[in-house]
Amino acid sequence: DTPEEANDYNDMDHSQVNEIFVNDLLGFANNHACQIGDVLDMGTGTAQIPIELCQRFEDCRVMAIDMSVNMLDLARYNIEAESLIERITLAKVDAKEMPYQDGMFQTVMSNSIIHHIPEPLACFKEMVRVAKPGGIIFVRDLLRPKTDDEVQQLVQLYTGEENKHSQQMFDDSLRAALTVEEVQEFVEQCGVNADSVQQTTDRHWTWAVIKSG
Repeated sequence: DTPEEANDYNDMDHSQVNEIFVNDLLGFANNHACQIGDVLDMGTGTAQIPIELCQRFEDCRVMAIDMSVNMLDLARYNIEAESLIERITLAKVDAKEMPYQDGMFQTVMSNSIIHHIPEPLACFKEMVRVAKPGGIIFVRDLLRPKTDDEVQQLVQLYTGEENKHSQQMFDDSLRAALTVEEVQEFVEQCGVNADSVQQTTDRHWTWAVIKSG
């Protein structure tokens, strides 16, 4: 949680990843005939995905939370720049222990926050708790490579043109990430089918599920 880290993260080109995330979320909702409704974005960072979602889909509001003050400061600037302050609300909230009521959100989404959390099971349980029955849980994060060589290849492929600090942040994130099997074990402990977690790119897993009633 430093200004340097927040600025480097905000300056990195996440546009393609964010667009794919929103495409996949909207596609999942459409395939299951499910409304997006009120959305919780856990670990919003600089709010790039809520902005993308609101620009693409008019009928939603987003509660965007993060624990990093510096990230939230940049998020506020980004939201104001896109004239979305009426639709995206920011809050400094711990994803492991949220102040929201059970079943409060029609959609719970998160991108690349789990690998930052020392106790991810608590976060998974909170996602399930605050999602409405019949609502969407859509989570994507980095996948831990099996070898150092794979880490280095991914860092070069996806951040090779970024500065050294950005490359190191991505390297650290890959090494801190979970495997598909680890995530499947966590969601099973939350009473959710393990098959709802799948590897979806060379560096991501995705947990996509409709919460049972």
